[in-house]
Amino acid sequence: MSGELADELRRLENEKRTGVLFVGDGAFHLAEGAVTAADCLRTSGLARLVSETGVATAEDWRAAEGGHPERVLAQPRLETLALLSVFDAAYFLLDTPAVPEFRPAPPHWLAALCRIAPQVLVQECVRRGDPAGTPWPARLVDRAPVVPVRRGSRRVVLTAGQAEVLAAADARRSVTGIGEYLGRTTYGCLVAVRELTGAGLIEPPVPVLPAEAMVNPLRADAVPPRRRRARPSASVAAQDGWEPVDPGLLVRLRAALEDA
Repeated sequence: MSGELADELRRLENEKRTGVLFVGDGAFHLAEGAVTAADCLRTSGLARLVSETGVATAEDWRAAEGGHPERVLAQPRLETLALLSVFDAAYFLLDTPAVPEFRPAPPHWLAALCRIAPQVLVQECVRRGDPAGTPWPARLVDRAPVVPVRRGSRRVVLTAGQAEVLAAADARRSVTGIGEYLGRTTYGCLVAVRELTGAGLIEPPVPVLPAEAMVNPLRADAVPPRRRRARPSASVAAQDGWEPVDPGLLVRLRAALEDA
């Protein structure tokens, strides 16, 4: 974890600053020292979580980001999703070695709903940790494809979340890609991938480093970030050459679901 970033968040909290703290490929939004929102290119993001759960329509979300958040803020599940998205982004941003840069700015519109003390955020990320010796360290979350094991008759009972992640693993999507595809937190998908690898259902990763350097999508002087794929339909996936799931894998998956 970046001690410099944690120290900067602590300083901003003590000084009750309001604005945006840019770091690596994301940013923390603060209001009077409290974290109210966070963005990171390696995570699914609140907009995707809201869309997948049906909390708000695309039109309502655009209106919220355009300065009219009233309808979205009235949704009872938004607070929970907002908290999840902040902790998800923080887990990866707090491990970023980049030098943080704070810029004063008006409060994020989520400040009316979501406020997290930086100390709580840091403590939770420390608790989650990045286990030594795991074949899937956090730094590979968007750099290595998740490849399901194509053979083997080992019977494994899976949770619903593990089964969902395993079914989405197509040998092309990274953990970040799976999270975006499913509309789930990237950290949750990373934990599931680690567990599935330990169970022998996912291959250990072969890192694929991105060709472009990590940039901050919110910085005015940054190079435009790469665009991630939108969730494809079955027909689009087939045309794009996505590999079908191995039949044996589907049999094991169905058996695991029946026993769960």
